[in-house]
Amino acid sequence: SSIMTAHCSLSLPGSSDPPTLASRVLVASRNFANDATFEIKKCDLHRLEEGPPVTTVLTREDGLKYYRMMQTVRRMELKADQLYKQKIIRGFCHLCDGQEACCVGLEAGINPTDHLITAYRAHGFTFTRGLSVREILAELTGRKGGCAKGKGGSMHMYAKNFYGGNGIVGAQVPLGAGIALACKYNGKDEVCLTLYGDGAANQGQIFEAYNMAALWKLPCIFICENNRYGMGTSVERAAASTDYYKRGDFIPGLRVDGMDILCVREATKFAAAYCRSGKGPILMELQTYRYHGHSMSDPGVSYRTREEIQEVRSKSDPIMLLKDRMVNSNLASVEELKEIDVEVRKEIEDAAQFATADPEPPLEELGYHIYSSDPPFEVRGANQWIKFKSVS
Repeated sequence: SSIMTAHCSLSLPGSSDPPTLASRVLVASRNFANDATFEIKKCDLHRLEEGPPVTTVLTREDGLKYYRMMQTVRRMELKADQLYKQKIIRGFCHLCDGQEACCVGLEAGINPTDHLITAYRAHGFTFTRGLSVREILAELTGRKGGCAKGKGGSMHMYAKNFYGGNGIVGAQVPLGAGIALACKYNGKDEVCLTLYGDGAANQGQIFEAYNMAALWKLPCIFICENNRYGMGTSVERAAASTDYYKRGDFIPGLRVDGMDILCVREATKFAAAYCRSGKGPILMELQTYRYHGHSMSDPGVSYRTREEIQEVRSKSDPIMLLKDRMVNSNLASVEELKEIDVEVRKEIEDAAQFATADPEPPLEELGYHIYSSDPPFEVRGANQWIKFKSVS
């Protein structure tokens, strides 16, 4: 990347105790750049005259923030893997390690007041939308302190303006179009990011949603997270056209490098501005990769080689790409980033402790939280004599 650096400032390391005094002195005495300009990959365009910019400025502050967030998502997913293998997390569990530039980059390109809905690989988005690792891991272990009070599990977590993981393939897409309809109906300058995978991209309901969104000019960004495999089926074996960004036909689209957080951020800003201007929906295809199998029951190596996974890890890992950029352009030092890693690991360990020690919700709360703000009422149980109280 060509780099142009501007104004420097004296910077101190993070709050936790660094490994050695020497490294503290080293970091404290370094003059870091406040920002740097990077060239980013040009997006492929469909029905668009021009696309997102091919250069972008990354500030030191944003760089450190993105690095910490991506590293947190990575470590959180690896911890979930560990807890699953210990049988502390049960049931469905789909991990997104490798795809961190997608969830962090998308969030960096929108406002907290904008909306997001996704499929079941949702842990990263739950975190970037503002929930803590502690609430996410406790939800995975089905505990009271989880973000859905232990009742949702891996695929059903929610936050403000985040409409969850959704377990039915493709079903979140019409819902996302509906959220975009609400944005337009309420006259708010908000957009809805509606995510689905390459596996869901052949669902009929997606094309029905495209059609309505285009007719009604809804502020909806349809985002295909293409990680090259729908369960164990490669995109080439599943789709007659793998140009997912063109498959909205009458809807403009862009294909984005989903392993580069800066590419994702700029494309998202571009798409959000397009929707806010009243032009209707737009499509984004994020080319990304998952290191884990489809879910925890898939070892992930029967339909692709270990070498393929290793090659992606060594050449286009999103965290490594950001780290290299920041270090090479004097936005941060290796020591400083290592300190962030240490802090993140500690945060994940603490959250995991909480998630394993927190109690499960009591049976009498089975009917709670059906509505967000309704007077209490009764819910029938498994037979007509069992009644559960429902409290909002």
